[in-house]
Parts: sequence; structure tokens; C-alpha cells
Amino acid sequence: MHILDDLAQRDLIQQTTDDDGLRKHLEENVVTLYCGFDPTADSLHIGHLLPVLMLKRFQKAGHRPIALIGGGTGMIGDPSGRSTERSLNSADVVKGYSDSIKNQLAHILHFDDSKNGAVARNNHEWLSSLTIIDFLRDVGKHFSINYMLAKDSVESRLENGISFTEFTYMILQSYDFMNLYEKENCTLQIGGSDQWGNITAGMELIRRTRSEKSEAEAEVFGLTVPLITKSDGTKFGKTAGGAVWLDPVKTTPYEFYQFWINTDDRDVIRFIKYFTFLEMEEINALEKELESAPEKRVAHRRLAEEMTKLVHGEDALQQAEKITEALFSGDLKSLNAAEIEQGFKDVPSTVVEEKNIALVDLLVNAGISPSKRQAREDIKNGAVYINGERNTEINYQMQETDRVEDKFTIIRRGKKKYYLIRYN
Repeated sequence: MHILDDLAQRDLIQQTTDDDGLRKHLEENVVTLYCGFDPTADSLHIGHLLPVLMLKRFQKAGHRPIALIGGGTGMIGDPSGRSTERSLNSADVVKGYSDSIKNQLAHILHFDDSKNGAVARNNHEWLSSLTIIDFLRDVGKHFSINYMLAKDSVESRLENGISFTEFTYMILQSYDFMNLYEKENCTLQIGGSDQWGNITAGMELIRRTRSEKSEAEAEVFGLTVPLITKSDGTKFGKTAGGAVWLDPVKTTPYEFYQFWINTDDRDVIRFIKYFTFLEMEEINALEKELESAPEKRVAHRRLAEEMTKLVHGEDALQQAEKITEALFSGDLKSLNAAEIEQGFKDVPSTVVEEKNIALVDLLVNAGISPSKRQAREDIKNGAVYINGERNTEINYQMQETDRVEDKFTIIRRGKKKYYLIRYN
């Protein structure tokens, strides 16, 4: 199947600059394409996943992707999709962010020396050596103010104001496309739909510079993917705890798995089309299963499995599933210390110095029960669980066997209130 047909049936194409021309170009060539990622944090989040996976889809179809890390443009700030100006980071911070993002991209894309092996580039390499005079004479002259003001990324900011710094972002991104076209024969830029103006500006710059040199018109193309919205009106990629990061330290594989498995029924099939590489035949079967037996959540589990394995690997997926099953069944003794750290990251925790403390004292000291009297009643009534097992001994003394790897004890009071005890 043609890559564009596959993207179309997954509803992954928002706009193309020339659908017929691009289709023919992809049929006749191993096409080099790129997408840019500005290092605004030390990790990508799942809002970046769609364009990253688009690069991977083209790579699987035999084309050569370039992951462009915006070490230069990241010091300027993209006004697209924002109502206020970004705060500027120092060069050292941006470099650190750039290195982290490159490592994350390498985990998803195949960086190698094969014909269609992905490569990472950093636009700091060419933007940092570009003088202001060269920039104005050789690049800026090709952009009229009227042309730039008409672009959505600029027009949407005029009411609240836009600095000259961010105003020039479009030109810098256009220069990236021209540079990659000239040095790497990159003929296709992809991005979110908010990047349409920047992409078409880059194509125009390439054509103008070639015309200036009396060269034949370049065959260059642009393609955008839809910006993701959720059916319940909330922002995609956000939870009560903040962004869902690709970095397993910032968002654990268990949290990552939970994000996907808790997808709204109205979104799950759409997200499977967007983010997974499952064949449409299987996706259609999952859709029928969802319609006939939504309570089984088969599609949700499949989405969570595919995404966790893709981003964090098979071992992390198995760990996330093990934690999920343990929490569902209450069999917490099966978890090791690392799994407890993941699964109980956000529950109240207390550091305890005395390991063989009386259970009543532990409940009070950790703020689990408000008083010793209440603690005794909780224990007597069977409301207290140690590592998933009910304990009804009022005079119980905590044992070494209650500590997982001598680091943690999980106390549950009632049906759902968990507390994590940490030991020094």
C-alpha cells in the first residue's frame, strides 16, 4: 500500500501542498524528509509522538527521515500555537535538552548507515555561524512583511504583541528547510497543522533562491498532521499531574501505561489509528469488539501495550502490566521495590526511622489514622492491610517480612486509601 493511502485511512493527513506530486515523488524516489523538534524541555512528551511516529512510518515505507533538533531555533522560540512569548533558556540548558531529546528519538527511530537509516541533525550547527548581515541579505530579503503577517502563527499574535525575535522564527525554520534541501536533498517537511505557514514559507524560500541562481524549480513538498483533540474537551497529553513525558524518570512506564489504558471510549480507536502500527484489519476488529463489549476494554489494553512497548520496551511493558494486575487484585507481595516505587509514586508517603514499630504507632505517626484509639478501631474492624494482606492484630509489631527489600511497606486503610512507608 502507498504510504499516503495508509496515512489517509488512519486520518493522519491534515494538509499536503501537492498531493498528486508528492504521491509520484514518493513512488519514484527514496525521499529524505524531516521534522523539527525544539528543545524546550529535557524530554519530549506525548504531544510530540505523532510527528515522531510519522517519521517512523515513512522510514518503514523505505524513505529516509531526518529528526531535526532545534538547538538554534530553540533559543528563539516558536510563536505557533501560543498566545504569549516563550521564556528564553541559556545556551548550556538548550544543549543539554538537545542531547536528551536526541537520545529519546534514537530509541524510536532507527539511526544507522542504511539507505533509509534515520539521522539526527541540530540546526545550531548552521544557525550559530550565520551572521546578522548574511541573514538579512541572503535570507530576509526573500520575505515581505505582508507575506509574514498573513501567516497564522504571526497573525494570531498581533493583538497581544509579538517580539521581533519570535517574528523571525518563520525565516529561521525556512532556512532550515533550504539548508537540508541543499546539503541532504531533503524534499519533504512534515509537522503539526500549526506548522503549515512555516513549512510553506520554507518551500517558497527554496524556490526563490533557486530562481535567483537560475536553477530549475525544486520539487519540494509539505505535509501536516492534525492537532490532537480529546472528545471530552480536555487537552491531549495532560493529566492531573501534568504532561505525560517520554522520559521514564519524569513519567514512569506504569504511569505511561495507565494514561493510554484510561483513554476515553470515544477516542481509543482514533488513537490506535494515529499512534500504533497495527494493521487496519486488526483495528477494525478492535472497533467491533469495543461496540459489542466495551466493558472488556480490549482496545484500551491493546493501545496501552503497543505504546508502552514502543516508547519504553518490552521489559517496561511487562513491569507496567504486573503493577496494574497487582493493584487490581490486591496481591502487592508480588511487587519488588522498583515496581512499588513506580506504582505508588503519587500516594502519600512517610519516612520511618524505627523499623520494628508497633502497627498502631505506625498508623498514627504516618498520619494514616488520626489517633491511637482510631488506629485500634481500624485494625479491629479489618480496615488495615499490610502489603495487601488484612491485619486484625491490635498489638501487632511490624516485622522484617513486612518490608519489601527493606525499603517499603504499603499500608492500605479502607478500600482505596494507600500509604507508602519508606525506611532509612
